[in-house]
Amino acid sequence: MTDRSTSSPSTPAASRASKRATMRRHDREILALALPAFGALVAEPLFLMVDSAIVGHLGTPELAGLGVAAALLQTGVNVFVFLAYATTAAVARRVGADDLPAAIRQGMDGIWLALLLGAGVVAVVLPSAPALVDVFGASATAAPHAVTYLRISSLGIPAMLVVLAATGVLRGLQDTRTPLYVAVGGFTANGALNVLLVYGFGFGIAGSAWGTVLAQCGMAAVYLFVVVRGARRHGASLRPDVAGIRACAQAGAPLLIRTLSLRAVLMIATAVAARLGDADVAAHQIALALWSLLAFALDAIAIAGQAIIGRFLGAGDEAGARTICRRMVQWGVASGVALGVLVAVARPVFMPLFTSDSAVIDQLTPALLVVALTQPIAGVVFVLDGVLMGAGDGPYLAGAMLVTLAVFAPVALLVPVLGGGLAELWWTVAGLMMSVRLVTLWARARSGRWVVTGAVRA
Repeated sequence: MTDRSTSSPSTPAASRASKRATMRRHDREILALALPAFGALVAEPLFLMVDSAIVGHLGTPELAGLGVAAALLQTGVNVFVFLAYATTAAVARRVGADDLPAAIRQGMDGIWLALLLGAGVVAVVLPSAPALVDVFGASATAAPHAVTYLRISSLGIPAMLVVLAATGVLRGLQDTRTPLYVAVGGFTANGALNVLLVYGFGFGIAGSAWGTVLAQCGMAAVYLFVVVRGARRHGASLRPDVAGIRACAQAGAPLLIRTLSLRAVLMIATAVAARLGDADVAAHQIALALWSLLAFALDAIAIAGQAIIGRFLGAGDEAGARTICRRMVQWGVASGVALGVLVAVARPVFMPLFTSDSAVIDQLTPALLVVALTQPIAGVVFVLDGVLMGAGDGPYLAGAMLVTLAVFAPVALLVPVLGGGLAELWWTVAGLMMSVRLVTLWARARSGRWVVTGAVRA
């Protein structure tokens, strides 16, 4: 017979030990997904950095043309980032439901949608490239180079969108290592091809564009090989399914609205900074570049959240989904604090790398302090964004971002009217905008309405 007097006191301790073991398991899983995801996210912007470094030696008009074309291309591709996000959530649910053939089938629908959207974008960009470049106000010397780069690079857009969708497939399958390897390989190939075509064959800026297109097509080919191999292994159909493609588009539409709203926030912020003066807009661009880099680190945790939450909900594990949500919020806070301290401490080293203009540094210093102080808020926002994406809660995310835009826009536009400067503008971006997002996302997380289980979100 068990001695109850000795066994009872050990129960709370055993319970605490079990909880600690569960948290350690969750931590290992988050790290295993987030670290490779961060590497892949950082590798992608390096494409443009390599192009800029190589084209910059051709001349200022070529570099200016690249800048205009790259901005257009990034906008045209980034609005379709839902191909990765929506696919991750949908595939992860099927994985949680232990239905790998359906998971891969779901992923193939996303890839077919990416190809259709890519073909549509190319059909628009090729004939309208001169008009698009003109809208951006490119100079007479830079415009021809921008048109050349834009037209050639647009041929790689279908491949870029396939990469987004296929990345979502692999993330949903709980694999973030393969995207990292592909991103590093693509970055390396892009650099080598750019040097060869620009200088070896003397193709100029056209060579840079072709090198990037070839690298992107190579990445897409590797992804397709991996996904097709998995489909054949599990007996999943590779043929396009109209109903499945339509479902992917419907799931992605709210995330498209969310992305466009967020892009509008950033565009308004840049427009306001331009009205403040040259030193302000220059400092704003530096602060925005740093903020974007920090976002990559926090987004890596969000990507882990998408994959893990989708899997738990697909498996019908409500308690597990809530537990991992709470743990990831803790990760978001800790990561935000660490990044904020890093920014505050590294400011004296960071700023001279970008400018030696004392007027720009004077405006940049308080803006970076705002960025540092608000990183814990950003950490929670990114995590909850990833959790709700993983739950397939796109309509709520779209509505919340529209509310955020409605609150942010009038306040930001009043900054120059009321005599504010760049620091006040960044309080509206990193403070007000992110705080509104925190309130809306936190309210949804606390409500529990995002917890919808099953292989498909009803």
